[in-house]
Amino acid sequence: ETLAPEVVVAVDGYLPEVVDRALGSVRFRVTLLGRGGHAWGDRGTPNPVFALAEGLSRLHTLFKEVGGEASLNASGLRGGEAVNAIPKEASALLEIRALEEEALRTLYHKAQEVLEEAAQLHGVEVSLEVLGTRPAGSTATPRLLQAAEVALAKIGERPQFQPGSTDASAAIERGIPALALGVYRGGGAHTPEEWVLPQSLWEGREVLLAFLKALGVG
Repeated sequence: ETLAPEVVVAVDGYLPEVVDRALGSVRFRVTLLGRGGHAWGDRGTPNPVFALAEGLSRLHTLFKEVGGEASLNASGLRGGEAVNAIPKEASALLEIRALEEEALRTLYHKAQEVLEEAAQLHGVEVSLEVLGTRPAGSTATPRLLQAAEVALAKIGERPQFQPGSTDASAAIERGIPALALGVYRGGGAHTPEEWVLPQSLWEGREVLLAFLKALGVG
């Protein structure tokens, strides 16, 4: 039996942040292939690592020009097995995020072109594998936004509405009214220095209960 919730609230993030708009994203792996060979005996043979480096450098420049409406992240770079061997393969994991769905599609196709050009320039093959997508958009209703304002007023705060990628994105993709409500104070997300004030969870509890009450739940 299919579950059809009226609203979805992701309990995620810092106080007093409220994510009321989903960032669109596309995650993909780029792989470049060559013949490989000996670093000296086969010198001049196309090197997929150089092609990957050039492609990533060009993409970095492209996204600097785009500005704050979109982002590019590169991670998980791999290539080669020995310092004296030309690698047969190089790869990287890439993620593009954007506020608007159309911009996301445009930037992905542009990234594809840039990587293909870099591969052609270096004489290697290239392939892209999409690993996952999330649509951009918002389903936060006035009722949800007002409930967030009422809830955060309980601790003397005003909501900081902002776009983001949270568990609420899955509901937004299905057209279900949704947002993400921050419930703790901290910083440094996704770094070794990430921190949380444990006592702030009491504030978060108060905010969450007030939010549910404002929605007529509990």
